[in-house]
Amino acid sequence: MRNGPLAVVAASVLWGTAGTAGLLVSADSVALAAARLVIGGTALALVAGAGVRKAIRPSLLLAAVAVAAYQLCFFAAVGRTGVAIGTVVAIGSGPVFTGLLSWLLHGRRPSGRWAAATAAAICGCVALIVGGGAEAGGQTVSGVLFALLGGLLYAFYAVMAARAIGRGAESNAVMGVMFGGAALIMLPVLLANGLAWTVEPRGLLAVVYLGLGTTALSYFLYGRGLRTTPVATAATLALAEPAVAALLGLLVLGERLAPISIGGLVLLALSLAAVAIPEKARDQELVPERELESQP
Repeated sequence: MRNGPLAVVAASVLWGTAGTAGLLVSADSVALAAARLVIGGTALALVAGAGVRKAIRPSLLLAAVAVAAYQLCFFAAVGRTGVAIGTVVAIGSGPVFTGLLSWLLHGRRPSGRWAAATAAAICGCVALIVGGGAEAGGQTVSGVLFALLGGLLYAFYAVMAARAIGRGAESNAVMGVMFGGAALIMLPVLLANGLAWTVEPRGLLAVVYLGLGTTALSYFLYGRGLRTTPVATAATLALAEPAVAALLGLLVLGERLAPISIGGLVLLALSLAAVAIPEKARDQELVPERELESQP
């Protein structure tokens, strides 16, 4: 059974819970991101076990640097533009960069349906932000540039992971190399920012969930999804993240959604459903033969 898109959506749902969980912690955002990556990256490396050593290759080591750099770019962006705009620019630009990189590096031209659904999904993200009343004054050129760089970095490590998995590497090992390497890079950042905030039970539980749930488990699922899902499609499905974050804000944090935001959620849902429905002819082209043979 081909359930790759479902695994990617499940990963995106977990990512969407990160913002709400992060509100339970009083730590600096950079320290929180570093702790999340150190815990999650270590867990992914342990799950992969000896497979990590076999999967190490220059492209994945570069991807590990990109994973760590994405965290820093993302928080630099939201610090300048605000959380809403920075998140949408970084996450919303990811599918565009992923589709382009996949096309340029692998010659896999995205389908017309992917292009239309991605454009609609990005419009849905923008509607969520407009309805949320983001302040225009928070937007700066440097913040938007950091967010765009973050989107490009995300696209790069997603494409590198997909290529390695497509060539026969175990998805667990690929994620172990990328995120285990990123954990090593971010460990000094975590130590420099201090760990006093983890003494509080609420803070400790939140960061453990962020590390194991929204990083380790989510990227374990994302790697499984990449086995049978074209990376450009996976990047578009990942736009479920801001929709989940918005819903949690409504249901858990008591935030209100304007009508335009509700319309954005509906547009996102329709776009993701359109992308998730398999294109049989293209699936045969985009999924390596060895992957098809390995499916039950």
